[in-house]
Amino acid sequence: MKIRDKPLKKVLIISYYWPPSGGIGVHRCLKFAKYLRNFGWEPIVYTAKDAQYPYLDESNLIDIPDNLEVIRHKIFEPFNLFKILSGRKLSEPLTNPVHVREKKQSFIDKFSIWLRGNFFIPDARALWIRPSVRYLSHYLRHNKVDAILSDGPPHTNTYIAYKISKKFDIPWLADFQDPWTQVDYYKDLMLMNCADRKHKRMEQEVFEQAAKITVASPNWARELEKIGAKNVSEIYWGYDEDDFNQVSKATKDRKFIISHAGLLGLDRNPETLFKVISEMMKEDPSMKDSFQIVFPGMVDYSVKQSAEDHGLKDIIEYSGNIKRREVLELNARSGILLLPLNKAENAKGRIPGKLFEYLKSGNQILCLGPKNSDAGSIILETKRGICSEYDDKALIREFIHKKYYEFKNNKLKPLLDDISEYSVENQTEKVAKFLNEII
Repeated sequence: MKIRDKPLKKVLIISYYWPPSGGIGVHRCLKFAKYLRNFGWEPIVYTAKDAQYPYLDESNLIDIPDNLEVIRHKIFEPFNLFKILSGRKLSEPLTNPVHVREKKQSFIDKFSIWLRGNFFIPDARALWIRPSVRYLSHYLRHNKVDAILSDGPPHTNTYIAYKISKKFDIPWLADFQDPWTQVDYYKDLMLMNCADRKHKRMEQEVFEQAAKITVASPNWARELEKIGAKNVSEIYWGYDEDDFNQVSKATKDRKFIISHAGLLGLDRNPETLFKVISEMMKEDPSMKDSFQIVFPGMVDYSVKQSAEDHGLKDIIEYSGNIKRREVLELNARSGILLLPLNKAENAKGRIPGKLFEYLKSGNQILCLGPKNSDAGSIILETKRGICSEYDDKALIREFIHKKYYEFKNNKLKPLLDDISEYSVENQTEKVAKFLNEII
């Protein structure tokens, strides 16, 4: 039930990512801020001024509520120094070398990862913590808020919230898009023992101070509890109904498209999928004229090399970073939506934000990862596709073969049943309930 007839309580949202930032990371806090007023909370957003976002998407500005108070404070980030040292242009977007490589990892890339993990704790935005605490301390002496909501990573957000919550005794909901020391790339940071201890000490301080912790999946909630977190619940990413108002009527292409938009890193290389498609095309050469793979976003060089090794160079398209609306239109036009989970120990809890937009499109999903994953369970429950192990060649082939020939015979239709429980608005209502509980 939407709350509109009572004075709104105030929540300070601390988030590095904010429009005009592009990418999935910006959407969690942006969508919370968009809908919190419906449930009795007035958001006040604290974010970075002149941040070096990997890429921009002005279309996200439309989701900012009218008359929202947004506080921006200057941030220093070391990315330009890294670009100079590594020979990159200052104007070019910077991919995260932990996830996506443009070529074989250089010494400078490895050194930057080591430096980031050991001296920029919890992350590369760590130098923003102290000035943010000073700035927000001054703000809060003159402006009352009822609660704090932070979102990490970057867990610089989380630690700023920890300091402020402790200093002013303000109830705090700590939200995690990804875990901290349990995140899949933590092991790749080349941490010295002292740095590892510091990461874990800071994480435990957060667990102790936060009145409520939320995280993006049930499996991750249980994993956080195992290392000391208390009062943990999942909040899914969800989909926003408004995003689909101009996309729902998109027509299918004359080609059968398998697509994935976003980060496709070295730990998500779908080699068996490429092999299956290559073999199918050898058996049916006519497929080459009606089959296409589309991968906009950041793609690791090993993925591109694998596709080329299997002879798919002529049917695969890498279009770089594209606007959000273009992503949703691509989803609507695709025959199969690829959802590769990280090949990591915590993959069972990995639910990419794009899954919920895939569900809303109604099109078929091929999830690669553990069958008993949280993402796989949602796909099975909604009957939107399958979850296959990366190397289950028979299952991947059966699924693609079936959907491709349904497409050829004009029998591949989207599912349009109700999935509103996964809407962003419903997820934000849960956030509001948790905020009510902690105050």
